[in-house]
Amino acid sequence: MYLPQHFAQTDHTRLYELITLSPLGILIANTHAGIEANHLPFELDTEQGAHGSLYCHVARANTVWQQANLSDADSLVIFQGPSAYISPSLYETKKTTHEVVPTYNYAVVHVYGRIIVHDDARWLRGMVGRLTKKFEMQQETPWKMSDAPPSYIDERLKHIVGLELQITRIEGKWKMSQNRNHADQLGVIGGLMQSADKDERTIAAIMQQQQSGR
Repeated sequence: MYLPQHFAQTDHTRLYELITLSPLGILIANTHAGIEANHLPFELDTEQGAHGSLYCHVARANTVWQQANLSDADSLVIFQGPSAYISPSLYETKKTTHEVVPTYNYAVVHVYGRIIVHDDARWLRGMVGRLTKKFEMQQETPWKMSDAPPSYIDERLKHIVGLELQITRIEGKWKMSQNRNHADQLGVIGGLMQSADKDERTIAAIMQQQQSGR
């Protein structure tokens, strides 16, 4: 990832927070068939290993679990956070020099590591149970695995395979107008705060946090 220093996010707490809030990642692995990408929800364990570990599952019919761990190269998981188009009209500089162009602000985390396959029902049951509990917490009446017949869950577990990615490297890019002057940044914040789009307001909030830390 092209990562100018002023866009680099090195605070691991912020990186882990983005993964937790945006858990649908893109697993990119080098397989015998070439580069393969799979969109998967991940569980993050920050205490496992030097930089943490990611857990997920794939369909048994998905051959990525048979091939991804055969390569000596790390696999990559990309987590995309909030993003927003930045119009030149938001910059204070537009009123003076007009030397402005459009851009995009965003937050993204890249996680690298080796894949370990878990093909046993006990591991899968635990991982799927934790993942389900995490996502069901927001429901008015959370669904639990125990709500389904045990024989049905046992049968479904036979059709999936668990993957663990032990993180060897993690990097984040918070492109938040750090390359613009203070007045331009305030213009972007003010403009995005008025937006009806949640992502745009979130970008504005992140930029405000950066301003308070100046």
